Amino acid sequence: MNREMRRLQAKEEERIKKKRSSSSRPHKRVKKDQDLNFFQRATKYIREVRQELKKVAWPSREELMTYTIVVFVMTTVLTLVVFGMDWGFNKLIVNILNAIT
Repeated sequence: MNREMRRLQAKEEERIKKKRSSSSRPHKRVKKDQDLNFFQRATKYIREVRQELKKVAWPSREELMTYTIVVFVMTTVLTLVVFGMDWGFNKLIVNILNAIT
């Protein structure tokens, strides 16, 4: 084993010792969800939802308007494409059937 590996191993052992010594302090007991009544669980759920919503990067009003317009335009374009294909296939099938009969 070379010097570098010994140093890494020694650092890792120190890290493990520190972790063990710092984890010896008493932990605060957290109640499990099963130990809570309905209202406590509901309150905990709402609190956690609010915390998560604070982390969300909400779009600005201008971005929201831009995204909304893009969605409406793309929906309209795709609707027209599907309508055009449906109309075209309908005409094709009707012409084929009229030619056969």
